Amino acid sequence: MTAPSEPAPSSIPRLIAVLSVAGFASTFAGRSVEPLVGVLSRDLGSDAHTVALLSTAFALPYALIQPILGPVGDALGKERVVTVCLGVLALALVGCTLAPDIGLLFGLRILAGAAAGGVIPLALALMGDRVPFAVRQVAISRFLVAVILGQLSGSTFAGLIEGQVGWRGVFAITALVGLLGCAAALFGFERIGGAPPRRPEFRQALARYRTILANPRARVLFTAVFVEAIAIFGVFPYLAPLLEARGQGGPREAGLVLAGFAAGGLIYSFLVGLLLRFLGMTRMLVAGGAICAGALLVVGLAGRWQVDCAALLALGLGFYMLHNTFQVQVTEVAPGARASAVALHAFSYFCGQALGVAILGAAIQGLGQFAALAACAAIILATGLASAHLLARPVPPGA
Repeated sequence: MTAPSEPAPSSIPRLIAVLSVAGFASTFAGRSVEPLVGVLSRDLGSDAHTVALLSTAFALPYALIQPILGPVGDALGKERVVTVCLGVLALALVGCTLAPDIGLLFGLRILAGAAAGGVIPLALALMGDRVPFAVRQVAISRFLVAVILGQLSGSTFAGLIEGQVGWRGVFAITALVGLLGCAAALFGFERIGGAPPRRPEFRQALARYRTILANPRARVLFTAVFVEAIAIFGVFPYLAPLLEARGQGGPREAGLVLAGFAAGGLIYSFLVGLLLRFLGMTRMLVAGGAICAGALLVVGLAGRWQVDCAALLALGLGFYMLHNTFQVQVTEVAPGARASAVALHAFSYFCGQALGVAILGAAIQGLGQFAALAACAAIILATGLASAHLLARPVPPGA
């Protein structure tokens, strides 16, 4: 297979703008539920640990749909699949607004997660197709600004406005944002000549996945993002109940703490050029792992919510130093089947997010907050060190 041809540079800003709106809509929907765990628990008569699994209900189908959406995107066109997925996401969020009980809300979050799974991974694959490698890390970091702003505004907005509009009003606004993302994709993509749509060949896709997984570099990247997601994101849905338990506030404070993570990501996106120049890939991974480890230890100490907010800011900076480096590397694992490679990457990452919520919940109950997060700190530090060592090896000829 040959890599897709690159477009004229003038089309790249338009592509990034459309993908940014789409990415914003998908992450806005995904992160808005986390500050609402306590409120949903009381209103729907369910245990907070059960309600926290709404994050898993979004992340797990997001992961499981990837092996299907990868070949579908390669066959039908990534732009088409992104547009349809945004439409389904918006409809699922409208349903969440009307959900009468926790059971139906879980079902609709599952549908929303599966639909959102077709947005960011295929957006990354599109940028791999159309943006030259020399400027791709900076271009992806610009796209990540919109993704991070979706996280920032989704979590902060939900926490701040829930008291005025209720959790149903929060879901209604996320549905509106999803519709805007769908409209941007429907009317904004610049059609560039390429292969016509064809029937997805899942047998060929399986062979393609086997080929990708045979690449040692791909296995390092997929393992790294799986472990990274468990260590970093498992605690997110528990921040609101943990803050409430120690008298540090409710949805508003939880939303502001979670906003710290996104703010750290924004700092990364503005500094990425300097960080690449002075650190390079290897030291970027080592520094990112160390920053994340220190931040998790601070959260584990269970201080004031303002301290947690500062720690989450550092955690966001360290996370994106790791994760953006992994994202750029994965776009070159299989240039002729980028959607499939990025799909496996997203599959690994969101499986980690889904499992992390359950693992951290059990660890916090069994070991306590500090011991559980200290273990996460050790794991993410080891991930940064190991991935830096393994990815620094030269790529074998023909790989």
